[in-house]
Amino acid sequence: MASVTILGFGGRAPKEILEVVSKGVKDGTIENVTIQRSQSMDCALSRAPYRTFVSSSSSTSSLNGPIITLYCLPTNVTEYLQFYNEANSVRTCIMSGTGTAIVYDPSKGSFLGDKVTVESILSALSSNSISKASFFSSLSSQTLQSLSQLDTMASTQIHPESKVGDVVLVIGSGGREHAMAVSLAQSPLVSSVLCYPGNGGTAHDDNLKIVNVSSLDPSLPLISNVIQLVRKHDVKLVAVGPEQPLVDGIVDELAIQCPSVQTFGPSQAAAQLEASKAYSKDFMKDCNIPTASYQTFTEVDKALAYVQALSPNQRVVVKASGLAAGKGVLLPTTQQETLAAVQEIMMDKHFGSAGDTCVIESYLIGPEASCLAFCDGKTAKLMPAAQDHKRALDGDQGLNTGGMGAYAPAPCVTPYLQQSIEELCQLTVQKMAERGTPYVGVLYAGMMLTPDGPYVLEYNCRFGDPETQVLLPLLETDLYEIMKACCNGTLDQIDVRFKEQTHASTVVCAAKGYPESYPKGMLITGLPNKSQRNTKVYHAGTKVDDTTTITSTPTIRCNGGRVLAVTGMGSTLKQALASSYAQVQQLDFISDNSSSSSSSSSLMHYRTDIGQKALQPKLRIGVLGSTRGTALLPIIEACESNQIHAEIVAILSNKRESGILLDKGPKLSANNSNVIIQHVSPKNLTRAQYDAECTSILVDAGVDVVLLVGYMRILSKEFCAFWKGKCWNVHPSLLPKHAGGMDLDVHKAVIDAGESITGCTIHEVTEEVDGGPIILQKVVQVSSDDTPESLKAKVQPLEGPAFVEALIKKYPNCQLEQNDQQSKTPLSYADAGVDIEAGNELVRLIGPHCKKTRRPGCDASLGGFGGLFDLSAAGYNNLNKDTILIGATDGVGTKLRIAQATKIHHTVGIDLVAMCVNDLLVAGGEPLFFLDYYATGQLDVSSAADVVKGIADGCLLSKCGLIGGETAEMPSMYQPGDYDLAGFAVGAVARDDVLPSKIIGAGDALIGLSSSGLHSNGFSLVRKLIEREGLEWNDTCPWKNTTTVAESLLTPTKIYVQSCLPLLKEKLLGGMAHITGGGLLENLPRSLPKGIIAEITGHPPLPDLFRWLQQASGLDDTELLRTFNCGIGMVLIVPEENVSHVKDILDKEDPDLKVYDLGVLNKGQDASAEPSVVMKAPLS
Repeated sequence: MASVTILGFGGRAPKEILEVVSKGVKDGTIENVTIQRSQSMDCALSRAPYRTFVSSSSSTSSLNGPIITLYCLPTNVTEYLQFYNEANSVRTCIMSGTGTAIVYDPSKGSFLGDKVTVESILSALSSNSISKASFFSSLSSQTLQSLSQLDTMASTQIHPESKVGDVVLVIGSGGREHAMAVSLAQSPLVSSVLCYPGNGGTAHDDNLKIVNVSSLDPSLPLISNVIQLVRKHDVKLVAVGPEQPLVDGIVDELAIQCPSVQTFGPSQAAAQLEASKAYSKDFMKDCNIPTASYQTFTEVDKALAYVQALSPNQRVVVKASGLAAGKGVLLPTTQQETLAAVQEIMMDKHFGSAGDTCVIESYLIGPEASCLAFCDGKTAKLMPAAQDHKRALDGDQGLNTGGMGAYAPAPCVTPYLQQSIEELCQLTVQKMAERGTPYVGVLYAGMMLTPDGPYVLEYNCRFGDPETQVLLPLLETDLYEIMKACCNGTLDQIDVRFKEQTHASTVVCAAKGYPESYPKGMLITGLPNKSQRNTKVYHAGTKVDDTTTITSTPTIRCNGGRVLAVTGMGSTLKQALASSYAQVQQLDFISDNSSSSSSSSSLMHYRTDIGQKALQPKLRIGVLGSTRGTALLPIIEACESNQIHAEIVAILSNKRESGILLDKGPKLSANNSNVIIQHVSPKNLTRAQYDAECTSILVDAGVDVVLLVGYMRILSKEFCAFWKGKCWNVHPSLLPKHAGGMDLDVHKAVIDAGESITGCTIHEVTEEVDGGPIILQKVVQVSSDDTPESLKAKVQPLEGPAFVEALIKKYPNCQLEQNDQQSKTPLSYADAGVDIEAGNELVRLIGPHCKKTRRPGCDASLGGFGGLFDLSAAGYNNLNKDTILIGATDGVGTKLRIAQATKIHHTVGIDLVAMCVNDLLVAGGEPLFFLDYYATGQLDVSSAADVVKGIADGCLLSKCGLIGGETAEMPSMYQPGDYDLAGFAVGAVARDDVLPSKIIGAGDALIGLSSSGLHSNGFSLVRKLIEREGLEWNDTCPWKNTTTVAESLLTPTKIYVQSCLPLLKEKLLGGMAHITGGGLLENLPRSLPKGIIAEITGHPPLPDLFRWLQQASGLDDTELLRTFNCGIGMVLIVPEENVSHVKDILDKEDPDLKVYDLGVLNKGQDASAEPSVVMKAPLS
């Protein structure tokens, strides 16, 4: 069997290589796999369909088979020179006879050599020694030949007399442009980097390739000067830093004036993604790219009116649509601040003409990430995500700035999210190309990682600042090669690689007073004479002192707000930050008038908390389970309550119907849709293949530790090796006792052994079942009368808490360092997000509405611990009546989403009451009293009062008392603006009058009572249809042109108490059916005896709303009747002799109610058959 080394593929993972390795491992021709500088291979091999673990032995000396190197041929001279040692090791292996190489050429997408395929390689590996030697001898010859050609090409870059390099012009004067210049100057293909206009840093950088150039004619505009400089210096490529020249059309103008010169950056049309936030928001909406909902305004009065119409506590973001130097985004926290922000942008013109158009969008919640991608008009390749710090002061306080620091890679962006964001960038590039405006350059997508997935906040059309200062130092691939590939449309042929296991941070040093008024001209002290190994000081707002001569040490002075960006590197973020701050502390900005160098005279400001939140990321937990996952609940609760600084990011199961997926999974995904909840089928897979696929999912989710919670599979040795020390199981005994046993068998064994104590054990998983190192045990007493079942009931509740304790024990950072300090600081309910005063104010506002619902039996007063109802006062004091109490509970469902989106809250309270009291009627009961439950994340008194007023109105219509309710404010459970409702109604009926009666039978008439609309069912489908049809809530509805979509859909559910209670009092009905979820076809049979068929002969024509729903959904009659009420909200089952009298009472009590002769009851052929409904005619 062969030993294989995968070498030099970087970020590539060609399917040909994946197939060779996975098939070779599977059929036994490959035994040992080592990966070197091929960072994508590990995960790619573990994913479907390859499902292969990379498991290299510690030594290859014991292997008897051939040693094979799968080598990726460099696509350019730069890569070849940068990793020359790799090519040299391939040569040595071949020349010494210790092994051979199989070369993959990524530029051609195939193996080097004639007819070299996956099949021929595998065949050679498994064939006899003669044919194998011949095959690999031929490959070795071709490999040496190709490397020799690269040597020849490289010699022109190594020897000065033959060296040829290109001139690059960088446009801009900030820290971003300094970082671009430094990275470009590292390319052996570049002879000089000209910076126009540059700054003090680019004027005197360590790399002598970097120089500043001045305008040839200062009176000309920037683009004209760039054209002159390009011609004068024979520039081959122009790299544009800031956005303004791109928006002004520098790329288009250079294409006309200097067609042989390449320009890295988007065209003027493509740069509209940043130039106009209104354009970019419309673009995202048109292309189904997730972004915050928004409104665009060009008139200040309309913008202010829109803000005033919002709920007082609804947060929004206010943006100047045009270019505002990265400062045109305002984040008000109150309605007054929002109004002021609109005025600042549109009236005060704080951002100039950029504020002519204003975008107001919903406020999203989640961590932000700066995601930059190289683009060539067809392909987008994402860089590591970065996070910047916009606010001027520590703790994210103070004014917005252009950026006070950044770090990369951002730990909040997992491989799974990275892939999702790259797909969004690729979609952006694709859609821009389809519009005829191909996007070339860097696409900067500001992302918000919301609980619903990544959302695009905005686009920028260039490198970010200060993100560039942390991303380019991590770049391993030649930046010049990448830029050229972007301009040529060949980015797909370039391996864009970033350094592995390396972090970068940058701290911005600003002039004191920035971003408001600040001084200039201060002397900068403490600058290093040359760049340190792990530190680089990038210049932004600096200039060389006019007194500096060619021979003197340059004197650098401040010339802007953000002056320097100090970047540190390290194998961890902590090390990178330490490097940054060590250099920052050497720097200072001193006024010439200062008499001392003390800190009090310093004119430099910087934040001291860059990257601090990322230093303590949450522990990311992955879960494998096969059963109900009961032990997972305490872990979920510990995460949500911050008992542990951790989060569950993935739950995988081999059982599609397992409770851990169907019950525990939704509890997590309800608050965070980024949690991976997935069934992984083991069908036709070996144990190792299945475990490899699970591993790939866990790795993509960024999992740190894997917990086995009721997992009914034995893990492969490969899985155990991959997750060594980081995969834990809980066993229901005190190991090592009863190892290998499961569930009740273990508890039986404990009892049979006469043990006095038992418990559970958390242990690391190894190849030996239940034999891994023990982390923690919890003990319980065994009683003499215990059974296996009772013992399980004692032990099982310990398992979840044991996992939590084990996590804290093994990962001390699970308990935040500030917890002890926080416990000493007084915290109020308000600090936790609960406003007691708002609750009191709500009670005051709703009190009068509740009082209106007084009726015999209750006074409808609020404030007690329980609501009282006097049955005697309500007329139920006659013991001969044998009174039965009836309870009903219900909610309003996703109809609430429309109310919350449109701020129309006063009708849903009626819905809540209707759904409960109509059910009471069906049982023959008179509604007596009602209680409500209102849950929200942040109590908005106004909207809550509207809801409760609606509840009171519903109680008045139902003739029942509103005797109590509960308002729960739970900031961690609901998003701002969200709330949910539950209602509880109690009624009474004499035992003999309970419906349905036992005398229902064939010949009884079915009378239908009209609905008021959709009532409160089917709204999840309705909202999908509204979205698919492109309708907005405030649009005129297509089924009724006198009202809006929202107003029509929010028509409250019809309450049938007034019309039907008199019928119950006179005992005219045999039964009733409330037509709710399941429609007529499923609700009517609930009131019928066995053997009865309800024949519907007179269903009324579909109301316009339901006709539109049928057309929009494509549902047939049956599905429509099973989904919606279709115009019938209640069905009465009436003995034939009572029909006329019933209709008279209905007409008298509710003249507006439409009454239909719906059909009749008949006997079925089988008296024991379940009742059913038969439609005798199609819906019309």
